[in-house]
Amino acid sequence: MGPGEVVVSRGGLVESSHRFHAVIAAADGGCIAAIGGAETPTFARSAIKPLQATAVLEDGAGDALGLEGEEIALACASHGGEPEHVAVVRRALGRAGACEDDLACGPHPPLYAPAADALAAAGLRPGRVHNNCSGKHAAMLALARHYGAPLAGYNAPDHPVQRRMAAEVCRWAGTHERDLQCAVDGCGVVTFRLPLGALAGAFARWGVASGVPARVRSVVSAHPHLLAGTGRLCTAISRETRGAVLAKVGAEGVYCACVPGSGHGLAVKVLDGARRAADAAVVALLRAFGAVDEGVAERLWQVAAPPLRNTRDEVVGRIEVRLPGLGERA
Repeated sequence: MGPGEVVVSRGGLVESSHRFHAVIAAADGGCIAAIGGAETPTFARSAIKPLQATAVLEDGAGDALGLEGEEIALACASHGGEPEHVAVVRRALGRAGACEDDLACGPHPPLYAPAADALAAAGLRPGRVHNNCSGKHAAMLALARHYGAPLAGYNAPDHPVQRRMAAEVCRWAGTHERDLQCAVDGCGVVTFRLPLGALAGAFARWGVASGVPARVRSVVSAHPHLLAGTGRLCTAISRETRGAVLAKVGAEGVYCACVPGSGHGLAVKVLDGARRAADAAVVALLRAFGAVDEGVAERLWQVAAPPLRNTRDEVVGRIEVRLPGLGERA
């Protein structure tokens, strides 16, 4: 089957299009459906944060240092830098006996525009705590502290924390570390390159696992706002499905999700890296494979791909997703 396509039209005429690959996998390793190439090499980027948070808890750092549900939820997040997000990051750092300067992620303005505007209006510059990955980094610092390893350099590939992250990803993806391709992520830690089908399988298996993975899924479900924030699709999916679907975006057009009730995992890669296409594709796929009902799908669609409007607030275009063999979602 060929790749899917997200089409942007204006006045009924195609203006832009984005091709994507997607895989729906079962927890037993079977491929339920593949749109495009299941072997497509894909850097997982931030989509695998829930798996990485699992390693922090499984090795005892969470309980030993008193990391609470909110801090674990934020470890899974690409947050918007809203005040609530920043407060939780600072609390997690305190539990790890660390400070903002220990974070290896660089500063950037909050992704949530009103939070960025508020900082600027107060004459303040964004700090490392505003980085959307700072929750994950705080959890990694906690793991380093628990290991008795140096906090400095926790982001380096040969540090015990990053070796542990690699092992956890391989565990769920069913691959060996020698076959894992690595590079540096946008936030400064290691990112892992896997076949798209392996990513889907990893989320399928993680999504039905008991113990610590179930605990991570539970805290994310209890704190959907911490997973992303105001107006963000990851938060909307968790909230609208009441935790029945956990979806996590990654940079460069990556999206992964698990549906514990069905034992399915989903992985999407937009070939040109477009975020708007990844958002639209994941909602269309969740709908097409029955992970969400029509009412939920429609509400999620308004977050992922609302009608295109001009500066007069007139509707001038739309986004649709074409799924080979499954029709389209407009």
